[in-house]
Amino acid sequence: MPTISDSTRGEFALIEKIRNLSAPVPEGVLGIGDDCAVLPQKDGLQSLVSCDLLVEGEHFVLDRISPRELGWKSAAVNISDIAAMGGRPRGTFLSLCLPEKFSEADVLEFIEGYNALSSRFSCPLLGGDTTRGKLLCINVTVLGECPAGRAVLRSGARSGDLICVTGPLGDSATGLELILSDRSSDPNYQYLKERHYLPVPRVGEGMAIAKAGAGAMMDISDGVASDLRHILKASSVGAEVDCGAIPMSTQMQKTCASLGLDPVEKALCGGEDYELLFTIGEQELKRLDVEHYVIGRITAGNSLVWKGSDRDYLGFRHF
Repeated sequence: MPTISDSTRGEFALIEKIRNLSAPVPEGVLGIGDDCAVLPQKDGLQSLVSCDLLVEGEHFVLDRISPRELGWKSAAVNISDIAAMGGRPRGTFLSLCLPEKFSEADVLEFIEGYNALSSRFSCPLLGGDTTRGKLLCINVTVLGECPAGRAVLRSGARSGDLICVTGPLGDSATGLELILSDRSSDPNYQYLKERHYLPVPRVGEGMAIAKAGAGAMMDISDGVASDLRHILKASSVGAEVDCGAIPMSTQMQKTCASLGLDPVEKALCGGEDYELLFTIGEQELKRLDVEHYVIGRITAGNSLVWKGSDRDYLGFRHF
């Protein structure tokens, strides 16, 4: 007589396959296989922990993204949260609610994409959970660390700071526009699609920005028009943003022109670029040796001014 049910055997067999596909954990760390992962504490460091939930139909359309792309992006958007604090990612936990239509082969392809991104940052999968459900739901918890007292918060923006971003904006939102409208014939489709599905967290850039002495920082998930407001509210300051200084790729601008879209609106409101948005003093900026674009300045008071436009841009809102 069997000692475990077929369903239990299937779950643990799948977890074992996931463990075998995942990178080895560092010495002294206990990962997949027990009730908890065990991570040693280190002197002079702060732990960083973040979690995020992705739900089918709300955050992704399952028949428009491959399991590998979905795995990559699920890891990327969470590791990006560690980058936004100026930290180094150390490990993740992954829980999956799996519908019948998402097969075991799909799960393993998802894990391949998840690990392909995670391995870039030596950030192994340490554990998680699986269950059945009607929709595919993905929950990731990411652990990271930074030097004690050096986490870059949203609340540190200072009047006079420059507002900067680490790369071009609007590619992801424009790529999504092409994906949802089945415009694969667009000459920039492949580039913009990859910018939407395969973002790369700016971990090295985030650590360099923190070391240079940034005041505040966030990753751009909901668009500058939304994310900058979070910094302004937390820091009790205002801002002026130069709409003419927003960095945009040539590919994105050409596609927007062909579709009759406003590229500045896509760049400010589209979101999911996962570049870093940060504020920093002029002297501190001289010490920064990573790609960046100055798009505005922090001001006293509580107003947000879009220089060069008569619009009040609003980014994505979850509720």
